[in-house]
Parts: sequence; structure tokens; C-alpha cells
Amino acid sequence: MNQGVKTIICPVKDMARAKTLFRTLLSVEPYADQPYYVGFKVGDQDIGLVPNNPEAGMTAFYHVSNIKQSLQSLLDAGSQILQEIKDVGGGRLIASVRDPDGNIIGLIQDT
Repeated sequence: MNQGVKTIICPVKDMARAKTLFRTLLSVEPYADQPYYVGFKVGDQDIGLVPNNPEAGMTAFYHVSNIKQSLQSLLDAGSQILQEIKDVGGGRLIASVRDPDGNIIGLIQDT
């Protein structure tokens, strides 16, 4: 079951500046504040800041119940792997692809 986009990851060049900007924009304090990730929660939406990754752009992550099946469906539709399925801790699996139009699509499965 696809739960829709619930996580957006934004690569940033200056974490301190971006944290201030997003704190102001969203009117909330971060729930996670680490050098590798700053996370904000607005309702059931997560907005995460990560240190700059030149290959990445802003990525919308779709929360899915079967990441393997969802990833294969995207590949069958012409997307290319950017990030193979990876366990990022706490039972969370992520993967990402670039679709035929160049957009980045992320997948998250919480087990």
C-alpha cells in the first residue's frame, strides 16, 4: 500500500543557514538536529535537511509497504537506480531512482 509522500529531503550547502530558514518557514523547531540530518515535522510530513550531495536534488519519498515491489515497478517503467535498497536503521529501508524525465523519486519502507 502506498501511503503517499510523507518525507522530503533537501540537500543543503550551509546547514546552519538552512536550519534557520526552515525553522522560520515552518514555524517549528527541529525534532532531530545532527550534523548529518536536521529533521522538521509538520503534521505527518517530515522535512529533512542533509549536507550537500552534488548528485542529489530535493527528493520526495513515497512511503510504501513493499519497497522491493515498488522499486521494481519504477525500474520497469524506465527509471534508473540512484540508491539501491539500504537499511538506514530502526527498520527503515530507503531507495531512490531517477525517472525518465530526470526527477528523483525516493521510497521508504518502515518494517
